[in-house]
Amino acid sequence: MDHTPRTPAPATPHPADQAAPWDAVVIGGSAAGLSAAQALGRALRRTLVIDSGSPRNRFAAQMHNVLGHDGTPPGELAARGRQEAARYGVVFREAAVRTVRDGDGVTGPAGDGAGSPPSVHIELDGGETVAARAIIVATGVRDELPAIPGLAEHWGSGVLHCPYCHGWEERGGRLAVITTSPLGLHQAKLLRQWSDELTVFTAGLGALDAETEALLLARGVRLVAEPVAEVRGDGSRVSAVRTATGEEYAVDAIFTASATVPRDGFLDELGLRRTETPGGAPVLAVDAMGRTSHPRIWAAGNVVTPFASVPMVMGAGTFAGAAVNAALVEEDFARAAALVAAQRSPAGAEVRDA
Repeated sequence: MDHTPRTPAPATPHPADQAAPWDAVVIGGSAAGLSAAQALGRALRRTLVIDSGSPRNRFAAQMHNVLGHDGTPPGELAARGRQEAARYGVVFREAAVRTVRDGDGVTGPAGDGAGSPPSVHIELDGGETVAARAIIVATGVRDELPAIPGLAEHWGSGVLHCPYCHGWEERGGRLAVITTSPLGLHQAKLLRQWSDELTVFTAGLGALDAETEALLLARGVRLVAEPVAEVRGDGSRVSAVRTATGEEYAVDAIFTASATVPRDGFLDELGLRRTETPGGAPVLAVDAMGRTSHPRIWAAGNVVTPFASVPMVMGAGTFAGAAVNAALVEEDFARAAALVAAQRSPAGAEVRDA
């Protein structure tokens, strides 16, 4: 084996030292996006977080099933996350994204080693454009609620969607499920675990088949077929559900399965692949690393997994951040090797001797 010391290759500028583009831009600054940004910041990546300031869980007073943070307000967790990420050099920008487009050489694996690497261009609502070598989309989803008077006004307080997030607090109470899709039956079965006073309003499903009806009745679930006309309450807590026939049912909490719509319309021009999801619009298709069908765009959190809880999206965000860094590491090595090869070529020698 040849142990002769080798002359090291000339140092090459690290992309993280360049003014543009950003190594990574994270679109969305809630649990998933902040987790991704923190992972990237700790990897010494120039990272920008763009956030419009309207997280999905802004209607909830507390989070649960978040180990070490049980009962913490969602906004408080996000504020801590921003402070932590900022310590690692992550930059924050309050803005909405209008569209994302391919930049020059965006599909290339590394470029030729000279100048800025390939990038994706992000146009903000004010018209400004920023460039990034990689993007992580963590914008979550929008909840589309049934058009029932009084329901939206109580969303997140008296009208809820997740038994695991709110079931303990409502245990033993008079619970109701307003069905909008087959997910409502799943909610109903789960909620029977927290209360034996459960009323399911089934009009959103149409007529129940005999087997499903018998199954619910066997555990004492009350079934109401009349359409719901109104949710009553004081703006915080609900008190009753009124049907189209005028009958009222006293309740302490209502659960309903919203239709979820991913907040990723700014990617429409790219035509990325999507996959179906129950109870909502199709979401971006991602691989095991969170990468979409675009080589420089990853996605994490509710935008691709609408039913994931806070700890789940935090883990997905961290994983996506690490995956982006790993991809950029490979690109950094490829660019450095390309630059060294160019310098050693006859054409490169002529340039050096000039």
